[in-house]
Amino acid sequence: MFGFRSDGKRIKNIDPFMKIVPHIMFERTDAMVSQFQDYDCEGIDKYIKEKRETEGIRFSYLDILVAAIVRLLSQRPKLNRFISNGRIYKRNTIQVSFAIKKKLVDSAEETTVKLEFDGTESIYEVKEKVDAIVKANKGIHKKNKTDKIADAIVGRMPNFLIKILVWIFKGMDKHGVLPKAIIEASPMHTSVFLVHLKSIKMPPVLHHIYNFGTTGAFISIGQEKYEPVVLNRETKEIVVRKMLKAGVVIDERISDGLYNSLSLRIFKSIIEDPSVLDKKNDNVIKDLD
Repeated sequence: MFGFRSDGKRIKNIDPFMKIVPHIMFERTDAMVSQFQDYDCEGIDKYIKEKRETEGIRFSYLDILVAAIVRLLSQRPKLNRFISNGRIYKRNTIQVSFAIKKKLVDSAEETTVKLEFDGTESIYEVKEKVDAIVKANKGIHKKNKTDKIADAIVGRMPNFLIKILVWIFKGMDKHGVLPKAIIEASPMHTSVFLVHLKSIKMPPVLHHIYNFGTTGAFISIGQEKYEPVVLNRETKEIVVRKMLKAGVVIDERISDGLYNSLSLRIFKSIIEDPSVLDKKNDNVIKDLD
C-alpha cells in the first residue's frame, strides 16, 4: 500500500519529465504507441530445420517469440516496468502472457496463461515451459489457476455485482493491496501479452493495452507473407522473402522513444537469428535500485 506492491518495486531515481508523464497520461490507453514490424523468416526457418535435423527438437515460432521476449527484457529492463497510481515500478520477474484455444473450434473456450522467467533462460528452457503450459491447458475440461479463481470469485454472480467487484479490484490494485494470489493468476499483470494470430492464419493487429493490470506491451504476431524486399540498397537488388508480420504496442510512460526504438531493433535481430538464444544468459541487466 502507498507505493509498496507484491509484484514490483517502486523506482524513485528517474528523470523528472518521465516522473510527471504518468500524471499527464493517466491510463495505458492514453499512452499507447504502436508500430507494425516485419521479420525475415529465412533465419527462423533455417534454425528450426537445423534443430529438427541435428537435435531432433521441434521448435515452433511461439517458442522463438517467447524466448526472444525474455532475452530482450533481460537486456532492456526499462521495458519491464509498469505504472500504478502515477508511480513507476520495476517488475520482480519477467512475465509473458498469451491465450490458448482449448480446441480449434468456434464453440471451444479460450483461456489465458502466464509464464514467469528470471531472464537467464535459454530457448531450450523456454520451450520446456511453453510446452508444459500448453499441454496442461489443452482440452475442453481443463482449468488453470486463472479459470479457477475467476469461477470462484465471479461464478454465477449477476452483472451489476461483477461491475462493483471489478471496480473494487481496480481500486485495490491502484493502491497496492490486491491479493498476491490474484496478481499471480492474472494474465493482465504481465510484462508482455503475446497475441499469436499466426496460429489461426490471421494478420497482426495493433492490440490495445489493458487499463486493468500492469501490462507494459502487446505484441501481435500474424501470418507470414511473401513480399519483395530490397536486399542491397546500393545495387537495388530485389528478392522475394517470407516475412513474419507483427504489431507492437508499448506504454510510452515506462521508457522513452529512443529506448523503445533501439529495443525493437534488438528484438528484430534476435528473432531473425535465434541461435543467440541457444545458450543461457549470464548477463541479465538489472534495473535501477
